[in-house]
Amino acid sequence: MKRKTRILATASAGGHWVQLMRLRPSWTGLDVTYVTTDKGLEAPLRDDADRAGDTVAGFHTVVEANRWNKMRLVRQLLHLIWIISTVRPDVIVTTGAAPGYFALRIGRLLGARTIWIDSIANADELSLSGKQIGKYADLWLTQWEHLAQPGGPQYLGSVI
Repeated sequence: MKRKTRILATASAGGHWVQLMRLRPSWTGLDVTYVTTDKGLEAPLRDDADRAGDTVAGFHTVVEANRWNKMRLVRQLLHLIWIISTVRPDVIVTTGAAPGYFALRIGRLLGARTIWIDSIANADELSLSGKQIGKYADLWLTQWEHLAQPGGPQYLGSVI
């Protein structure tokens, strides 16, 4: 029997996470591991999965970090290396911020397919991570049509 495709879905807590959760129907029946920055999001995620008859293969939290706290970024990066090396996802999907950026970079090195969906909150321009990730993402998307460009990101709609 062929094994299920392994998805690693990652986003920072807050709006990034809300957008990622809106994509969940896309991977129903697959082996999905979630990574975020807030441990409190695990119980609601598992409750929703139980109600939908879906499963959560794994749930991990990493420290919240941003470009102003370099030590936290290093901790987050190292933890993500461990998670991705252990899970060995086939595909990594993220709606952004630091954990998504690192996950895509690490995943790409390990042969995973990668999908970046820039947050809908970035209406005037792509996020800093969104600007930098393009050459590493197999699919690089914006949720604002006017931000799409011929070399990417592409606009295929929004998740909200």
